[in-house]
Amino acid sequence: MLQEDLVKAAQRGDHEAFHQLVSGNKQKLYSIAISYLKDENDALEVIQETTCRAYTKLTRLKEPRYFQTWMIRILIRCCIDEQKRKRKMIQVTEPLAADLELDFKLSMEMAINLLAPKLRHIIILKYYENMTLSEIANLLEKPEGTVKTWLNKALKELRIYFSKEGEYEYVQPN
Repeated sequence: MLQEDLVKAAQRGDHEAFHQLVSGNKQKLYSIAISYLKDENDALEVIQETTCRAYTKLTRLKEPRYFQTWMIRILIRCCIDEQKRKRKMIQVTEPLAADLELDFKLSMEMAINLLAPKLRHIIILKYYENMTLSEIANLLEKPEGTVKTWLNKALKELRIYFSKEGEYEYVQPN
């Protein structure tokens, strides 16, 4: 059964069709959730919340062919909500790491988390999820030129962050 047919069946109340849709996207959802949250338990919890939200709002989806994009948008919103909740609970402190590579990765994550949300989304989707600029533009419903501008701005801000840190030489990803 095609994805569009499964979506239409699920919108009519077919629970098995919805299960197949979610199962078909579980790897992508997990990968994105891990990219945002860096914790398996948090990622699984957010995927569960995403699935619940998608199930209850499925009848609002007007274009069944965009199910995956729609579900990823819900997931990103859930991830952002979880990040906000975590920030309120725990104030991030400077990590203690003996390993320079680990220290760099942690610094990179901290720098990415300092970016404005729209810039952070672009970096995560481009470099952690290996999405193309056109895929990101479709997902975020923005022109490709806007996505390119945001990507350049995000990379510039990361370069500035690391030049101020002075400890790392930032190499622009391809």
